[in-house]
Amino acid sequence: MSAPKRYRVARYGTGIALLGIPLLLALAGPWFVPDELTRGIPFAGGTDHPLGTDFVGRDVWHQVLLGGRSVVLIALTATALSYLAGIPVALAAATTRRRLVDEALMRPLDLLLAVPSLLLLILVAGIARAGTAMVIVAVALVNLPDVVRVVRAAALEVAGRPAVEALRLQGETRGYIAVRYVGRSVLRTLAADLGIRLTAALYLVASASFLGIGVAPDAADWAVMVDRNRAGLFLQPWGVVVPALLIVALTVGLNLIFDQATDRRHR
Repeated sequence: MSAPKRYRVARYGTGIALLGIPLLLALAGPWFVPDELTRGIPFAGGTDHPLGTDFVGRDVWHQVLLGGRSVVLIALTATALSYLAGIPVALAAATTRRRLVDEALMRPLDLLLAVPSLLLLILVAGIARAGTAMVIVAVALVNLPDVVRVVRAAALEVAGRPAVEALRLQGETRGYIAVRYVGRSVLRTLAADLGIRLTAALYLVASASFLGIGVAPDAADWAVMVDRNRAGLFLQPWGVVVPALLIVALTVGLNLIFDQATDRRHR
């Protein structure tokens, strides 16, 4: 096996391992938690609690096993929703030949971009019923303007290429050009942006839980664990370190896989 090929395999293997560990814990972890959970002294250790206890005395390892499913599913769903809504808008704005259409699509998003993310979460908490669905919608709205602007910026360069004009002269429809040519050309940019959006979604989920519009503030959730166990970081660090490392592994692994899959230098 040549050196470049070994390098690609190593990157893929590292990405799969980093992504697979948190996903496996998130999906299968709850099956290995006892039905009856006991509570002890907050931020304590001992043989019965290999990773110590959290801020209310629960076993940190049990909370790690239970806490991945909610944060991963909510963050992934919200991120996917922001891309599903943002990509068509961005491609339409980038490929249109009418300035008025571009302005009509982008200016409302600029207004949304001007609203701080935490303020938007507070507004949602004030006007809507708390719940998982509302957190998904709120996080997707926060990420939507950034997604549209990044994709549009990448698509504008592609839409100005002579190949696009040649496709128009051949009679190809605007939808075909936007999806099959421009859309495929910005996949590398989307892959690079995905890790940032997913990380932002993870921490917005934690903020939503703290504001009371997501999962409960004492729920078994990796993002909530990082936020709520900070007070005992120097007494019992595993309640913060382990969920934080799992979140980092999730985002880094995803970025490695997408970066390698879209790296043209190895094709």
